Amino acid sequence: MTGLRFISVLLWVCLGLAGCGLLGVNSGFKPDPEVEAEILGESAIVVPQLDLLALDDSVLAYLDEHIPADMANWELVHRLQELLFSPDYLNIQYDDTANFTARETFAERRANCLSLVNLYIAMARSRGLSVDYQTVQVRPIWNQRGELVVVSEHINALGRVGVAGRYVLDFTPEVRLQRQTDTVISDEQALALYYNNLAVDYLVQEQLEQALQHMRYALAADPELAMAWNNLGSVWTRLQRDDLAEYSYLKAAWLDRSSASAYNNLARFYSQQGEPEKAERYRRAVESYNRRNPYYHYMLGNLAYEEGEYDSAREHFEQAIARYDLEPDFHLALGMTHQQLGDEERYLELAQLSVALRELGDQTYRAGQQQVRRIDTRSVLRSTGRGFSVRFDE
Repeated sequence: MTGLRFISVLLWVCLGLAGCGLLGVNSGFKPDPEVEAEILGESAIVVPQLDLLALDDSVLAYLDEHIPADMANWELVHRLQELLFSPDYLNIQYDDTANFTARETFAERRANCLSLVNLYIAMARSRGLSVDYQTVQVRPIWNQRGELVVVSEHINALGRVGVAGRYVLDFTPEVRLQRQTDTVISDEQALALYYNNLAVDYLVQEQLEQALQHMRYALAADPELAMAWNNLGSVWTRLQRDDLAEYSYLKAAWLDRSSASAYNNLARFYSQQGEPEKAERYRRAVESYNRRNPYYHYMLGNLAYEEGEYDSAREHFEQAIARYDLEPDFHLALGMTHQQLGDEERYLELAQLSVALRELGDQTYRAGQQQVRRIDTRSVLRSTGRGFSVRFDE
């Protein structure tokens, strides 16, 4: 998996579904200003003055050279995409380690999802376009024992042209996105995600003091960023401050009651602390999340299919569709299972339905470096292969 790195459970991919939220464990948690002052180091922390969207003279000169002064609206949107991705211009390449500001992305010619969006938004706004950051949830991932591993988000840019015109520019790595989960966020929230990315890099490298410092920067930019509190708990765990780790995990779950990763971390934490009753409460909450999550049943169906257990696979795929019927992969998988069970007619029906849903979704997210597409706002979000894309909503 690749993309913007919002971490959970110490693992990373590029951070729902209507029926999968509100895990519902009443921990009795209440924010404690004194504990948070210790966790966040508020008396001593000095957050760097960083502007993700600042452009230097070299970038502005490049734009002046390649964009006519009177170019505007959709023509300008097309031109900016060409400048970013064409081999004749910047030819930005995907690199999931490239946590850069707009200026750094321009200089390096490589980017992860957030870095690309930083550069695009900075360039677009400098030429008068209205554009914002937007997050989209990635499908959760489980291991083969059925344990939740990662819930994460992808980021792109949402632009507006005129009163009704909308478009999305996306650096589309090989991530699998959840439909209808896009949310516009502020520049400050994007800055928090940037610092969270850097903190995760330090955490993975076991540079714990640097990880702690950058998590604090992230929470200074967005004090309610649940994933940063969750990750901060992982830092405190490694620093052997179990009291602060517990508080951080609880704060993450309190801020986002649908955060299965925070609940999973709490289950692990209490198990390691020798508190099996508390651990079991959170483990049951995660299991409940799994049972209600269509992608969990899809994963179980795939495992059963690979083992040749087609009746079991059919049941799981049917449960996935019952929970979310707009995902073409679910219908195709069920159709292939019926084919294995000898029902060719049912396979063809489901395969055709899958194609219809995929065509609808692909109007929204279809890979292609040079592709620009305007779509119906009723189109639904879906994933795509590696590439670059712009989608247009009218």
